[in-house]
Amino acid sequence: MTAAQSQTPAESKLEALQCHFTWDINLSRATLFRYRDKLEDIVDDEGNIWLGHIYNLQGFIHYKLGLTEDAVSFFSRAAEALCQIRQAASDEGPWLMVNYGNQAWLHHHLGQEAESQAYLSKVDALMNKYPYPSQEELHAEIYAEKAWTLMKFSRDKKALVVDYFERAIRMQPDMVEWQSSHTIALMHSLKYSNTGLHTDILEEIRKAKEQDPENLYLAVHYLQQLAKKGERIKDEARELAAKVLRNPVSSYSGIKALLMVFMKHISANEAIDLAEETVKQHPDERYLKRCAALCYKWRIIFFRDSHSSDTSTTDRAISLHKEVISLYPHSSLVKKIDLANIYAKSKDGLAQAEQMYQDLLGSDLEPADRQMLYNHYAKYLNFDQHNSTGSIQYHMKAAQIPQQSFFQRNSIRVLEKIAETNRNWLCRDIKEFLAQLQSSNERNQVVNE
Repeated sequence: MTAAQSQTPAESKLEALQCHFTWDINLSRATLFRYRDKLEDIVDDEGNIWLGHIYNLQGFIHYKLGLTEDAVSFFSRAAEALCQIRQAASDEGPWLMVNYGNQAWLHHHLGQEAESQAYLSKVDALMNKYPYPSQEELHAEIYAEKAWTLMKFSRDKKALVVDYFERAIRMQPDMVEWQSSHTIALMHSLKYSNTGLHTDILEEIRKAKEQDPENLYLAVHYLQQLAKKGERIKDEARELAAKVLRNPVSSYSGIKALLMVFMKHISANEAIDLAEETVKQHPDERYLKRCAALCYKWRIIFFRDSHSSDTSTTDRAISLHKEVISLYPHSSLVKKIDLANIYAKSKDGLAQAEQMYQDLLGSDLEPADRQMLYNHYAKYLNFDQHNSTGSIQYHMKAAQIPQQSFFQRNSIRVLEKIAETNRNWLCRDIKEFLAQLQSSNERNQVVNE
């Protein structure tokens, strides 16, 4: 008997629902904590059209983390927010189908079958009143929420996200926020493609920005694209910074991207000043401290000059990173690596950097996080400890972890470049390693197909 044949009618109904429990969202525990923190850093603004979606996703993540009471609370808040945003006179509409599906699944997992059945009945009632447009299509609201949700996770689903947004927009072209998110998704999908951003993306962003003038995140990325084309953006960036400072604190405000615009295209000093001003105005907002710490990291590691190496800059960077690590206790691995690298660039800080790395190397990490750590440690060994042999060994360690990621590709690329020079005594070993890795990847691909 197959798994499908052994299912009860209720279980079959649950499997057929469109909700987070059926969207194949498989995240490691460390990743769940990271996304929980990211969602908490989005402001709870009642005017935010995505607020119901945010609460839905938070409910799912808290369930996966075993925090069932929080999950119940977030799903309840999601239903309220979805109705408020839609200004619905009653608790019904296709925008609630995902939420009701989530609640049906949650109560099923909690062994509360009567409550689960009640939500399944609510879904049935909505389906009778608001049937799908066709057998092949979902409701626009479901496409939009599914797109928004999947956009948060993996790069390999970016094209699917764009398609879902386009389907939703075709059905409801008046939803400006969907169009803005579609443009952002399109921008991200092209950014990580082999061909890069196409020439029309700037025009796409410009149109979306004009349709959604309050979306500062879009405005920042429009400036970013102008700067890449060599246009002067200094005045517009300063004007945008003033707007960002006046708005509620949120990871949706575009402040992180704006700091990078200042750092790369205007002035490192102005970027630091802007970061400090945001922290000064909102001293209790952890997200702004995270952005400020990131800005100092960029300054010290990627945009080094005489100012970035002075004691006061380094001390401030170290202080901020330590505070951010304490504010994000379950998702601070990247910040710990950043802090180690800042120590490595500071005067007499190599011993502290090495100790931090050794502590991290000895910790219990999931494969993806360990791969990232190996890649960073390999670079640290090469550039700060001048240990090319150790660096090569850790790039190999990163590359052989069967996890497709930027860090794996980066380590493989570094090894390939070293092998091409034929100047290192390990070149033969590197070539053999890369050949074995390619052969292993090809075998795995055949098995998966």
